[in-house]
Amino acid sequence: MRIRAERDDLADVLARAGRAVGTRSPLPILQGILCEVTANRLQVTGTDNDVTVRTYLDVEAMEEGRTVVPAKLAAEAVRKLPAGAVSISAKDGQVEITGNGPKFTLREMTVDDFPTISDDISGETVAVDGDQLIQALAQVGVAASSDEARPTLTGVLFEGEESGLRLVATDSYRLAVRDLEGVMTTGSRLVPYRALRELARTVGDGKMTVALGERDASFVTDRGRMTARIIDATFPNYRQLLPDEHPSRLEVDKDALLEAVGRAALVAEDHIPVRLSLHEGGVELSVVRQEVGEETEHLEGNYTGEEFTIAFNTRYLADGITAVGGDTVVLETIDPLRPGLITGINNDGFRYLLMPVRL
Repeated sequence: MRIRAERDDLADVLARAGRAVGTRSPLPILQGILCEVTANRLQVTGTDNDVTVRTYLDVEAMEEGRTVVPAKLAAEAVRKLPAGAVSISAKDGQVEITGNGPKFTLREMTVDDFPTISDDISGETVAVDGDQLIQALAQVGVAASSDEARPTLTGVLFEGEESGLRLVATDSYRLAVRDLEGVMTTGSRLVPYRALRELARTVGDGKMTVALGERDASFVTDRGRMTARIIDATFPNYRQLLPDEHPSRLEVDKDALLEAVGRAALVAEDHIPVRLSLHEGGVELSVVRQEVGEETEHLEGNYTGEEFTIAFNTRYLADGITAVGGDTVVLETIDPLRPGLITGINNDGFRYLLMPVRL
């Protein structure tokens, strides 16, 4: 195998495939990326057996072939070469990476040991706007758990609704829901969020085809394909947590509220909540930490409902506010002991349900 391409393009395609490579895999071959050259096209594949990224680049091919190189080392070697054309050649167990003077010589990994990755895409397919999907996943992803001991809560539920596709995530303390109207699909699949958050950096955000199979979910664009293994588990019954109505409603400027919660977080720790005293004219935020001090401030806003105080974890509250689109945040509540619902005033299909902290 021998190719030549521009340094930046080559570094990009290697790095994108390398994002699927595990850092702690017991199998050395999974630390590598498979590079295959056919008819002036370089195809690069990285996998940890749960997430697979396959990307493409048009190159000048002097010799077709395939090789496996250490993922991180190869990408960094190309990136650190001088700007301009870079050549990669594989022969006799060695891979040479050269460009305008400097040369790296890497030991080739055993090609036959690399997992066989099928080109087939299984399941029902649906076309989506990649940018819209990635934005929606970022909104609900804040509620996905990172605790691998509870794999069910580390995923995002893709669920077909009458009006379109629904995305749902929860870590049991908060619940995030985003509806994408007009994206029609059926059934439901639970996809690991650790894979989904890499979509923009691996296959991009252009026109995207999503395929939800029995075992895998695939996301395909002109730049490549990412496939993630479905989480085989039953997602919690989240629908019963979404109340039909909230008698109390606060409308407040998003940036002002986010900055106020940020100031409260300076005094609070994870176990100390911020208190929101809701009343006509707005909301008063306060946090008290005995050994440090307190912070209190008032924000103007539109409030309807009974006056009461409800408390939330500062980080979880900030996550929900940040995820809301638009300039105005709506906080709807029932009472101090039941979850508060955070949405945007523009009704973009995003809802964030947050459990309160008992005072």
